Amino acid sequence: MSKTPFVTKEQIENIAKTYKTPFHIYDEKGIRENCKRLKEAFAWNKGYREYFAVKATPNPFIVKILQELGCGVDCSSYTELMMAKALGFKGEEIMFSSNDTPREDFEYAASINATINLDDITHIDFLEEICGIPETISCRFNPGGFFQIANSIMDNPGDAKYGMTREQIIEAYKILKSKGAKHFGIHAFLASNTVTNDYYPTLAKILFELAVELRNETGCDIKFINLSGGIGIPYKPDVEPNDIAVIGEGVRKVYEEVLTANGMGDVAIYTELGRFMLGPYGGLVTKAIHEKHTHKEYIGVDACAANLMRPAMYGAYHHITVLGKENEPCDHTYDVTGSLCENNDKFAIDRQLPKIDMGDYLFIHDAGAHGFSMGYNYNGKLRSAELLLKENGDVQMIRRAETPKDYYATFDFTDIFDDVL
Repeated sequence: MSKTPFVTKEQIENIAKTYKTPFHIYDEKGIRENCKRLKEAFAWNKGYREYFAVKATPNPFIVKILQELGCGVDCSSYTELMMAKALGFKGEEIMFSSNDTPREDFEYAASINATINLDDITHIDFLEEICGIPETISCRFNPGGFFQIANSIMDNPGDAKYGMTREQIIEAYKILKSKGAKHFGIHAFLASNTVTNDYYPTLAKILFELAVELRNETGCDIKFINLSGGIGIPYKPDVEPNDIAVIGEGVRKVYEEVLTANGMGDVAIYTELGRFMLGPYGGLVTKAIHEKHTHKEYIGVDACAANLMRPAMYGAYHHITVLGKENEPCDHTYDVTGSLCENNDKFAIDRQLPKIDMGDYLFIHDAGAHGFSMGYNYNGKLRSAELLLKENGDVQMIRRAETPKDYYATFDFTDIFDDVL
């Protein structure tokens, strides 16, 4: 099976006349259509809002598109909060979910009236000392143990550093209420990149039942329940994608069974999706520049793990299309490699692909989230440009490629590099 890129060989050849490979490119039409499907799936909930996980694709041009469609932002750091403010997001449109949070991050979040999501009970006193306790606040829940759907273990929250225990979150609500908080949220992230329509409804049931318990034990006003992220994408072409309409209906049924039945039918539902929102709508375009015939067959490309870390970091699968050869037989076995001085710098290992010739363009799929954002400068590699394929077919640069001057910018206090820049 195969995946179909949202760009053709002819388009990339034309784009490459202006923008040197490698580069990340995003599909505006796909992004907009996917966001509309998400909103329709949860339209039954009056207070629903998607808070896009900025860490997935921290580009203001991308985030602005989602803002136009009514999304808020989920930020996890000072600089992400700065982007939210720069783009004009206001107060309740910003969720601040972090862990091991520095003082200055809490200060800035409070200064722009972001909704703060506390990761640990000890952060209550820390936050109060810094800026006081806001009237609306959220707490992150971790039930511990293994998270299962039917008989399948999806993840191991018990080993995750995030969130409070059930006992701690009950105590946290009591403390926060005593310190002046009036409206509360519940947040949890129990599994990553799930490709099953059952994840959100199963998580929702856990959080909805917790909400009823918290309301009954503390008397707190539960304003919203944040299902966070976790809805994944099918990186492999033979995997059935999630159906967001089915997921939304599954959450609605549990909402009626648990919250509405207990007189809590006004609770807003929030999501914080990154991968689902952007993953399939971004690709890394790279060019074959070397071939090597030793113990294996290697194709060297002009991108490397600095442009897309997931295969090197997780052994993650990203499908590859050789543009212009979509209909040719995949009868060659290659390792597709970058040029880092690390043997894990491989986009594919023993991958069946069409015969690759030097100068061929490779489209690496599903790099729209946690792709560019995880980039780094090891080996002195420079991060590539980001481009946006507009709905009308035009291409807009939304981040320029780095230059050596950028790499050495933090040495601006010395003249060592003056002669080479």
